[in-house]
Amino acid sequence: MGVVVRPLRSAPPSRTAFPRGRCGSLCAVSRAVAAMAARACGGAWRRGWQHGGGVPGPVLSPFPRGQRAVACNARVGAVPPGKSGLAPWVPVVGLEIHAQISSNSKLFSGSQVQFAAPPNSLVSFFDASLPGTLPVLNRRCVEAAVMTGLALKCSINKKSLFDRKHYFYADLPAGYQITQQRVPIAVNGSLSYSLCTDSKMSQMVTKTVRIKQIQLEQDSGKSLHDDTRSQTLVDLNRAGVGLMEVVMEPDMCCGEEAAAAVRELQLILQTLGSSQAVMADYEIQRQIEELENGGTILNETRAFDSKLGCTVPMRDKEGKQDYRFMPEPNLPPLILYDAKSLPANMNHQQVINIDWIHERLPDLPSVKREKLVEQYGILPEHSFALLNEDGLAEFYENVVKQTRMKPKRVIGWVLNNLLSYLKQHSLTVKESPVSSFLLADLLNLLEKKEISSTAAKQVLAELWKGEGKTPLEIVKEQKLQLLQDQKELEQICQAVIDRQENEVMAIKAGNLKVLNKLIGLVQRETQGRSNPVLVKQLLEKKLEVATREKPHK
Repeated sequence: MGVVVRPLRSAPPSRTAFPRGRCGSLCAVSRAVAAMAARACGGAWRRGWQHGGGVPGPVLSPFPRGQRAVACNARVGAVPPGKSGLAPWVPVVGLEIHAQISSNSKLFSGSQVQFAAPPNSLVSFFDASLPGTLPVLNRRCVEAAVMTGLALKCSINKKSLFDRKHYFYADLPAGYQITQQRVPIAVNGSLSYSLCTDSKMSQMVTKTVRIKQIQLEQDSGKSLHDDTRSQTLVDLNRAGVGLMEVVMEPDMCCGEEAAAAVRELQLILQTLGSSQAVMADYEIQRQIEELENGGTILNETRAFDSKLGCTVPMRDKEGKQDYRFMPEPNLPPLILYDAKSLPANMNHQQVINIDWIHERLPDLPSVKREKLVEQYGILPEHSFALLNEDGLAEFYENVVKQTRMKPKRVIGWVLNNLLSYLKQHSLTVKESPVSSFLLADLLNLLEKKEISSTAAKQVLAELWKGEGKTPLEIVKEQKLQLLQDQKELEQICQAVIDRQENEVMAIKAGNLKVLNKLIGLVQRETQGRSNPVLVKQLLEKKLEVATREKPHK
């Protein structure tokens, strides 16, 4: 993640720089659309202000006074002035996300991709950079990048190029990384994400971050530093694994915006994990303190140390380090086609058709949310909650299909009860001991007024134990059925009224809220086996009788 802060005024600070590149701590394992896995790492692409012969690259145009602060005020606003007494500092956040493509083999070799394999057991001659070996492009990785580009509204380049990025490190045996520096596979896209404006998630604002480009590149190996023996071990199993680099423009202004954007991207990529983008807020404060104390912000990659709770420098960036980019001589240009440009006699197995991939794109999270709101009448914030947990939306829809309860009532049981249990026990939806069938069965008992909502919660707690019992069996074993004998219930209501003279007087005086206390007392007497609606009706009827008879006594 790249983050820079600057004053909310027209004059830019001198020599402020936007870091670019990976930040090893900001990693989250993800699963992309059509079974891709993503590893999200930080790094903004933009460099800072140029003054004379500064760092080459794009120049950041100044924001109008207050514009960025207004944009961020929906949640956090500009960072207040510090010791210097200057105008508020405005954070500028950009992201570079490296997503590992879910493929059986590596980007340029036939080596298998497998997590936690024995060290150096998945290394081909090409991965080890033996002389004479040549790269062979993996079709699956190209299709994955095209699919991601289309999902992010990018323009897909029908001709893209590969480059060598040179740097020397023990886990990069070739001395260079094959990437796409000049002409990447996709450019000029956008990602819309939503941000809560209050703690209750009842108000949300939608924002958009521009996608500069998506490029293919190979991963490096893994260095294992053994401080005890003063040695470094190298595992090349990851060397050559296919990555997509998603480069976002610095359009965000706080850690929460960055986290929301990453989360939305993770949803698009069908993620397994979450981003640790909280690092952005620490870095914002660090840079403010550095600038206000008269220091400068170096153009460098920093990692977030979760133990120390701070960012630490890793290495300097492209502006100072010469990567000696050059065209990859062993790979021809990557040519893609659409329906119009596809040659008539071309073997379809040998080409990639952009239109064919576009037609098979699944519903994106934004579309799924709209459908959930439209079909079931739930609130927009509920649709976000359903999609934020992998498999929860499908679970909810299965419950709705199997129960008589209205979808608006089902959502409360899924989010407030089931999801609370899952989070309390750190379980995923797939690991839940309460299936959608069991929850639907329970809600049917509640809908048919065979049990109260209090009893239903007791049954859910028993179902969570995973003992294989059905809701009906639990209801019968624990005698949780609602009282069907209305005369018995009337007697209990009358007994409660007789013991609560002060409450009856309060109700007579017009304080109708006290009625809820009487309903609760009846529920306690019946151990949750009474229908609250029926109890309310009986109490109201009896209290009317009581208040009419009292003056005659």
